[in-house]
Amino acid sequence: MKRYRAMWGGPPGPRTTPPSASVSLVTAEPDQGVRRGRGRPPHSQAGLTLLEVVIAVTLVSILSTGILMAMRVALDALQKANAKLMDNRRVSGAQRVLEQQIAGFMPVKTTCAGSQDAAPADIVFFQGSAESMRMVSTYSLQEAWRGQPRILEFQVIPGEEGEGVRLVVNEIPYTSPLEPGQLCIGMVPDAMLGVNVPRFRPIQVGPQSFVLGDKLAWCRFSYLEPAKAPKVERWRPDWVLPRWPIGVRVEMAPLIDNPSRLRPLTITAAVRFNRAPDITYIDF
Repeated sequence: MKRYRAMWGGPPGPRTTPPSASVSLVTAEPDQGVRRGRGRPPHSQAGLTLLEVVIAVTLVSILSTGILMAMRVALDALQKANAKLMDNRRVSGAQRVLEQQIAGFMPVKTTCAGSQDAAPADIVFFQGSAESMRMVSTYSLQEAWRGQPRILEFQVIPGEEGEGVRLVVNEIPYTSPLEPGQLCIGMVPDAMLGVNVPRFRPIQVGPQSFVLGDKLAWCRFSYLEPAKAPKVERWRPDWVLPRWPIGVRVEMAPLIDNPSRLRPLTITAAVRFNRAPDITYIDF
């Protein structure tokens, strides 16, 4: 009993907490701020500044501009390549058409109606000058080799806005040997040959004409005259002889010489026929 009184300073009884311990428990109360934030994450306040937004928008604009410029350069290159390809196809197609039309030459003899006062005359139908040519061919642009023969009228005319020249062709249906004779307006004497030669109507160029060659510096026709030995065959700038030529040459040159484009070439084609103009052929 004395020992208990010395330790606790009072009589023995129920065990209680020492005063100093209770005071320490009261003063050791946890902080309100720490207890309130325990178990939940801190509030986030992350974001972008105005400078960062401006930099991002600038970078996107630069990338978009670069992509658009690259696309425009590619489209321009594609357009130029297509235009170059179309020009080359047009030139090669016109040369092929000319060669096939001359290769399809059909020898025709007709009657020149002329004026009412003049008597009809039998002529060999072929008109040739340096800037025009008329003949009958079994090849046409509309029907190729499959259709009926056509009267072809080639003519060199001035180009657009007076720049250079262009080569056009008219195609008239050939129905009978009398059809080409309607284009003859009479017979006129020729001083060099000493005989009468046919005179034809001028070639009319209109919306129905096909353009075979455009933007040309010049275009001219020449005709190969047959000759017997020892004479030599020669090219003539016009054709007034009462027979057919044995060859036709079409010379063309581009208005603007571009090395990257296909240039029109000179076409020399043989005129093939197996009829004599001075013999009259009939069907039995």
